[in-house]
Amino acid sequence: ARAGFLRRHGLTGRTVFPLAPARRVHPQSRDMSAQSTTKGAAAQPPARGFTEPDQVKRYADAKASGNKRVLDIDSVYDPAWMKGARVLVTGANRGIGLSLAKEAARCGAVVVGACRKPSDELAAIENVEIVDGVEVTSSAACEALAESLAGKDPIDVLINNAGYFPDVSDDFTGGLNFEENLKQYDICAVGPLRVTAALVKKGCLRQPGGKVINITSQGGSALWRQVQNANKGGDYGHHMCKAAANMCGVLMAEELRPKGIAVANLHPGFNRTAMTKKYEHIWDIEGAVECEVGAKRVMHEIGRGGLLDSGAP
Repeated sequence: ARAGFLRRHGLTGRTVFPLAPARRVHPQSRDMSAQSTTKGAAAQPPARGFTEPDQVKRYADAKASGNKRVLDIDSVYDPAWMKGARVLVTGANRGIGLSLAKEAARCGAVVVGACRKPSDELAAIENVEIVDGVEVTSSAACEALAESLAGKDPIDVLINNAGYFPDVSDDFTGGLNFEENLKQYDICAVGPLRVTAALVKKGCLRQPGGKVINITSQGGSALWRQVQNANKGGDYGHHMCKAAANMCGVLMAEELRPKGIAVANLHPGFNRTAMTKKYEHIWDIEGAVECEVGAKRVMHEIGRGGLLDSGAP
């Protein structure tokens, strides 16, 4: 029967993955409601050296092992690399972007804060150059940002931080929101590409020696979703756009490496922001931190060596 199937579908002579054996589905497994007793698909364990996909377990393990990088970033943090560096942060007017801008300035960097609209908190940072009107969904706005930087000292580190995570229903039960899905893609996945392309084309990024940092998320991990979203799904736009953003970083790393520009996708951890407030009921158990801590985590990773050869870690 299998040979007949292969012939009918023109698959003879090709490499074919084995067909999984049929599995009887219990009637209850069709019930995807909160009352369902069906267990989620067993997630494949992470390979040695890779991140544990269960965030609750990962945080518990970090506490049990006394992981200083997770529990006390100040004990391993060396911000010396920032002194005198030119650091550009998109979405710098609030949230993690504002904390990144503050931390860079505190450590002696010359900060360029790019945003759609400035905030009083951003304007209060000492030694910051604010470029407003930067809408990352607009190629013209990104090119205008690059034009404003042309002829100045090159940017040492570009942090693509601007993001969007609306508090709307996005599942089969409550209703999918395709317009919001596409908006998330445009901002979170295509936005970093627009900004980076505009700056590289205009020669605004240091070559060689510059770094492009994409603030992305473990939300783009398929394996993590099997654990965190078992039998639920949901938040399609958020998780799909983060997976696309991760791929954007990987491709940029390959194309920009010959220019001596390193690219890294960095997850700042679960941060307590207005954007994640809808999940405040799990902030503690999943180890959510204040933005100031998340910013230090990001800067710690940027300062580590080896980014150029690592292929968007």
